[in-house]
Formats: sequence, structure tokens, C-alpha cells
Amino acid sequence: MKRQRQLSTRDLNAILAVTSALAAPFDLMTMLGAVVAASKQVLGADRGSVWLHDRATDELVLEVATGIQPIRVPSGAGLVGACARDRRLINVQDCYADPRFDPAVDKASGYRTRCMLTLPLIDHKDVLVGVMQILNKTGGVFDADDERVATALAAQCAVALQRVRMTEAVIEGERMRRELEMARDVQMSTLPAALPELPGYDLCGTFRPAEITGGDTFDLAELEQGLLIVLGDATGHGIAPALSVTQMQAMLRIAFRLGADLDSAFLQVNNRLAETLPPDRFVTAFIGLLDPQTHRLQFHSGGQAPILHYQAASRSCRSYKPTSFPLGAMPIVRVKPAVTVDLLPGDALILLSDGFFEYGNAGGEQFGEERVRAIVEAHHGRTATALLDFVLQGLDAFAGGASQEDDMTAVLVRRAALA
Repeated sequence: MKRQRQLSTRDLNAILAVTSALAAPFDLMTMLGAVVAASKQVLGADRGSVWLHDRATDELVLEVATGIQPIRVPSGAGLVGACARDRRLINVQDCYADPRFDPAVDKASGYRTRCMLTLPLIDHKDVLVGVMQILNKTGGVFDADDERVATALAAQCAVALQRVRMTEAVIEGERMRRELEMARDVQMSTLPAALPELPGYDLCGTFRPAEITGGDTFDLAELEQGLLIVLGDATGHGIAPALSVTQMQAMLRIAFRLGADLDSAFLQVNNRLAETLPPDRFVTAFIGLLDPQTHRLQFHSGGQAPILHYQAASRSCRSYKPTSFPLGAMPIVRVKPAVTVDLLPGDALILLSDGFFEYGNAGGEQFGEERVRAIVEAHHGRTATALLDFVLQGLDAFAGGASQEDDMTAVLVRRAALA
């Protein structure tokens, strides 16, 4: 019976060093490099490499190799692919005599591969995570003892690899969580801390993001030009849209405080956003100024609709369409005349982002404009806050527990009815 080769103290220490490293924090490249270096030392090999399995593309990616540039190969191609497919160790004593061997890497690097051990890296859940290859044993070819040692090293490599990937995923998740919370704090700080108190008017506004941060915003602020009313909705939801609407809101405030009129502010903010936003980003926004003395509202709507005006005289809602493209979609030279609306006693302006209208139930049906109209017309005598509560209650009853998929933002401005 053939006796197994005894490892030298130096080789044993190298293997134990790899094992002990599993308990320490390290990055992926450092860990894989340590495994390859230990494999070369213990097995008396000239080179080593580790291929990682990309499950998304079903490819093997050469992440660590001594003297070889990173490459990708389809899973199943060549020796490395055969090892991944069959999940079995392959010991090739003459690579150029094996039809599965691809000499392209040798030709590109000027290196000649004589013999090779190729081992699958299988994690504790029996999932393929990669393939390890050990090249050119000094003074001969790899034998059964080498296979035994290499298998132990491959097991260590698979465990370490999965541990590092899990650690990096946790770290990335925590980093994203902190970034989202910071973005949320910034975004929330731009919302009105307290709503203006206008004699004869009742105001309310709310913002409910679908995620930690959202792409919606609103503003209600007293300016020299009148009551500023803003509802904005950036494409998508998350950090980027949150920053887009925050940028728009800040520019609007600055423009009006520098004395700009409604047309100039809309034009300049649109053109600035067109310069700074990525091509696939824009903001739909209602921007209006209400004169509380004349009760006249003027507004521009860049892609934001429907805009509902409850008219107490007819006890019905009138709907307005957008007056322009979404902000930031393209530069414009001039704007169309602002829409003018007179708010009579008992009238109300209802602005809702599309997260309300497009909220779907389990059957895929959307809440829609008509349901909002019906609720507003049925409860028009309520305060602005109560009226919004009725809309939210109606939406919840309609949704039947379906999850919120988009940000929801609302602004209601109601003029008091005559006593």
C-alpha cells in the first residue's frame, strides 16, 4: 500500500496560515492571492489562478492569476469549464495533448503550460463559486498526494471566497443604507417645517416615499410674489431622484427670492436642470404663485398632471393638463403664458403625484383620476387635511393591501367658503 506523502513543517504552516486567515477581515483579492501563493508553495507549482463563477452571465472570470491578465470564458469551455460543469478535479499531465486545453493564454503571455491541476470550488451550500488551477509542478507532474492537498486547499478557498463575498455584501448594504439615510435627511430638510398661515385659506401637504428616499417633493412658502406652491416628481426613486428634486427646489427658492417672476423662474430652472441632469433624468413639476389678496393663481406645469381644481359653484372638479415638457428634459427659449385660475370661495386646488393615480390593487387596476374626483366632490366641505385623509383612506381600501410602488406626494390649497 502506497503511503501518503508527509507535509513538511513549512508546507503545513502555509496551509494553516490560509485557514487562520479565514477568521480575519480581508478583501477578496488579498484572500485569493494568499490561497494561490500557499498552493504554489505547498504543491511546488510555478503558477496558480482562481476563476470566479459569474452566475448572472454563467461565465468564469479569471480574478487572480500570477502573470496572466484577467479574462472571461463561457462556463463549460476548456478545462476550467469542464471542471465547473462536472464539479470534479481534473489532473492533466500533458496539457497540449488534451483537446480541452486552450493554448490561447499561453500564446498571449509567452508562457508554456506543461501540467495542471484544476479543482472546483464548492461552498457549504453545494453552490459552485469558482475554479482553482495550479500549473507546472517543479520537476515532474502532479500526483495523487498533490491532488489530496490541492483538494484541501480548494475547500479552504471556497469557504474563504464565500465569506468575503458575504462580508462585502453586508458592508455594501450598510454603506448604501447610510447613504440613503443621509439623502433622506437632506431631502426631508427641504420640505416645509411648518405650513404658512394665510387668512381665508387652508393648506396641507404630505410626502410618502416608496423607499428610504423618494423622487417627489413639495413646497408651500410665502414670498413677496405670493404663495409659492410646488409639487415635483423626478424619474425613479432613490438617491439620484431625491437629489434632482432637491436641486430643483433649491433653485426655485433662490430664483424667486432674487426677484424673478413665475415665467423667468420656470425658464431658468428648466434650462439649468437640462444642463446638469443626466440625459435620462427629468422632473415633472407644478410651479404656481397664488396672490392671497386677489385669489388668483398662476402656474406652469412641466409634465405634471392631472391638476385638479374643485369648483364650489358647480360642485365638480376641473382638470388641467401640463403646460410644458418636464423640467430638465430639454432647454427652452421661451415659455407659454402661465395658466390663470381664480379660486372662488369653497374652491380647492388638489395636486397629487402619479403615485396616487397609478397605485395598483392586486388585480392590476389603478386608482385613477375618477376615484380621486369622486372623493373630493363627496367631501369638499372638509378641511384640506381631512379631505386628503379621505383620499388616502379611499386609496387604502381600493389597494386592499397591495404594496406602494411609487412615491406619493400631495398638496391641497383650499379657500374658505362664505359663511
